[in-house]
Amino acid sequence: MLALGTTAAHAQTNVTIYGIVDAALVGERGGSAGNLTRITSGAASASRIGFKGEEALGNGLSAFFTLETGSKIDTGEVDAAGTIFNRQALVGLKSKDVGTVALGRQYTPYHTMLAGLVDPFGTGYAGTSKNLFPDWSTNIRTSNTVTYASPVVHGIDAQLAYSVGEQTVASAGRQFGGAIGYTNGPLTVRVAFNSKNSDVAATGTTAAVNHDIGRNTLLGGTYNFGRFKLHAGYGIDKGYNSAPLGNANNPYGGVKPTPSTDGRDMLLGFSAPVGPGTLMFSVMHKDDRTTFNQDASAWGIGYSYGLSKRTNLYAAYAHIDNKNGAGYTVANNTEAGSGNTGYNLGMRHTF
Repeated sequence: MLALGTTAAHAQTNVTIYGIVDAALVGERGGSAGNLTRITSGAASASRIGFKGEEALGNGLSAFFTLETGSKIDTGEVDAAGTIFNRQALVGLKSKDVGTVALGRQYTPYHTMLAGLVDPFGTGYAGTSKNLFPDWSTNIRTSNTVTYASPVVHGIDAQLAYSVGEQTVASAGRQFGGAIGYTNGPLTVRVAFNSKNSDVAATGTTAAVNHDIGRNTLLGGTYNFGRFKLHAGYGIDKGYNSAPLGNANNPYGGVKPTPSTDGRDMLLGFSAPVGPGTLMFSVMHKDDRTTFNQDASAWGIGYSYGLSKRTNLYAAYAHIDNKNGAGYTVANNTEAGSGNTGYNLGMRHTF
């Protein structure tokens, strides 16, 4: 009986409850909606609650799962109506020698690289790379996805992701991507790609909708100088829906901006420990190579003040200069924004 009890105990899955609670005073200026001030949930990091677990299966193999839902703590609602675990919902197997395979709703390699390496703001705060880089919609995460992440070998690792469109035409709605990176001491470099088919198969009397493929390539890295970390990124976006606008509702009035189908994105920034917190800064440029020539430049600065390992206060400010009717807006982690200038004053707690 003791032997059976011990075996059962080892077979149990260890489950962890985790989350982020983030709220900020957000101000937006420069759009046709005028000067807006509101309380926002998740300006730095989207508020969420999640469950994750892992079970050791022996011989270095383990099973794991993640279920994560977003929430709006300013109103108490879920952040995507009609969903439960809209942020992540996945199950998989992990091996130290072979790598990790997972199935479900997951982040793309493109977003993972942008948030974890290129952007000193981690795609949050008013200075987020979302202001000019196409980090929206299915460029962030996809459903019906299988992913593979390799182990790190001599500083090199790789990721692959394939999302099934699940339409009557096999290629419609399909998306795939990948990334490969190298780390050696203070230097980390990485390249990621994303390929998106936005076709819609015919259903009943509704005709099929066909588009060219949208592709994103991102090259970037960091170098840790000790006193500060340098961040840099260069992106190439080509094809339909490769660079969706964060705010597609004509935020400045007049002629509605056109999403770029041939553009280049550039970022240079740094993050540095200052006092009990972190100072963040970046400058960005969007080079639109379509006939609209809707270029834009942006800069942002922010500071996160650590009250403890789990709690911080933060302040951030950003501004965008749009050219030739471009429609880029100062966003944050959860909102696209409504104007070309914005600020955040907030608090974040993790558990």
